[in-house]
Amino acid sequence: MQHRIPRPSAGKARDRDVHRAEHGAGLGEELAVVVDGACRRAVRDADRQIDTAHLLHSLLESDAAVRAVLGEGPRTARLLGYLIQRSIGYGLRWQSAVEDSGSVPATVRAAGFSPLAAAALEHARERAARRGGPVHGVDLLAALVADPQARAVEVLEHAAVDSRDLLVRLEAWAGDPAH
Repeated sequence: MQHRIPRPSAGKARDRDVHRAEHGAGLGEELAVVVDGACRRAVRDADRQIDTAHLLHSLLESDAAVRAVLGEGPRTARLLGYLIQRSIGYGLRWQSAVEDSGSVPATVRAAGFSPLAAAALEHARERAARRGGPVHGVDLLAALVADPQARAVEVLEHAAVDSRDLLVRLEAWAGDPAH
């Protein structure tokens, strides 16, 4: 079975840079690492595309500001628990379907990403541009929860995180990663 997600090469640094440029263009090094982690997770889970839950999982593991916004401790542990269970049952129903709410413009689609994940990456770039700063993990988190049909929202709500309340808090975030 051929996966639509390009597998990261284990070789040269140049190959890793090409991979990052392909999936994380315009995101900067910090979020390119998040995208790389989401890609590895999708490949390992035999998923057809990187979706918003893969991006959320990678953000939680790699971005302290995202964990701070969500609240360290039991809530983050519960979120990670749901995300880890994805490959052993929780997310198996997602493997046969493309994550798409139907509200994503066709121009936002990107190879290897679900339509909602591609739109979230673009939204994160736009959010940072409006602020006049680099893209941070909280920009991507805000983009992930902006569409109530996103798998990331489903995971958050299963972990008792109100995505609407979270979005309000993220909209108030002024661009300081330590905020």
